[in-house]
Amino acid sequence: MWQFETITEAFEYYYDKLDSQVESGNGTKALYNQIFTIVDTSEKIVKTPWRKFKQDYAEKEWEWYLSKNRDASEIAKVAKIWYNHMDERGYVNSNYGWQWNRNDQLQYVIKELQRDKYSRRAVLSIYDGKEHSEYSKDTPCTLSIQFYYTPDSDKLHMTVIMRSNDLWFGFCNDAYCFLKLHELVANALESKQGFYTHYAQNLHIYERHYGKKV
Repeated sequence: MWQFETITEAFEYYYDKLDSQVESGNGTKALYNQIFTIVDTSEKIVKTPWRKFKQDYAEKEWEWYLSKNRDASEIAKVAKIWYNHMDERGYVNSNYGWQWNRNDQLQYVIKELQRDKYSRRAVLSIYDGKEHSEYSKDTPCTLSIQFYYTPDSDKLHMTVIMRSNDLWFGFCNDAYCFLKLHELVANALESKQGFYTHYAQNLHIYERHYGKKV
């Protein structure tokens, strides 16, 4: 498992590694079963100059998550890719705020860790194979998010597990929102943030992002 100080370091390391891979045959270059930890969770922005990360958009996505509204018609005006994932109602499955509030998952996580600091049940479930019939337009990329403490630290740690993760947009924007969520849960528990561990079964870049490093 690799360890990076910031998400910027992780992005730059994996971009170089991915861009040097042989194309997988479906318009991507991919690495499999990648796991790494971010130490400094206070830095939520990828600062790589040639990535040109748009914090204003990432913040809009975070606010959309907080709304718990799976209607993507407004966010699609900012990022047109959402039009590809909307059903006939304008709904998507990848509003993670809607997902983690289903059945009060987020409140359950907070209460569970208040009940038992070392609980192994403080997990948010996103992708659900039992709902595959609902995924014709939009399949969530995130499987789960788990929060936990360890005996050697009073800080709240977080582990995110992804079935599929586009490094250029997916990782950069998701990491911003995941770290905001990490902060939200830590504040609710009156705790400091610990490590952010990220596991991607398929970490990739698309053809349009090959050779972008300048």
